[in-house]
Amino acid sequence: MSAQVLTDQDFKQEVEQSKGVVLVDFWAPWCGPCKIQGPIADELSEEIKDVKIAKLNVDENQASASQFGVMSIPTIIIFKEGKPVETLVGLQQKDNLKSKLEAAIK
Repeated sequence: MSAQVLTDQDFKQEVEQSKGVVLVDFWAPWCGPCKIQGPIADELSEEIKDVKIAKLNVDENQASASQFGVMSIPTIIIFKEGKPVETLVGLQQKDNLKSKLEAAIK
């Protein structure tokens, strides 16, 4: 199983109206670090079942990226009950993301 793919059209429903914790990986196909971050997000989606893990291609979905002030990628935003609680810019290690998600779930 891999991370859910989001678009501007379903972002509000899938993230902002979602109960619980959602991690969104803002990325683009031309971004080198994003190519490393993507598989990490996929691994997390398999390991942490009570968190929704999703990816948003910023080239194709600029409205959601600009709504949350995404200026450089990869950017990961962790949402809780539809609100952003943590923003991480740059390539993030899996262990770091895991601990951030575990903290957000509590």
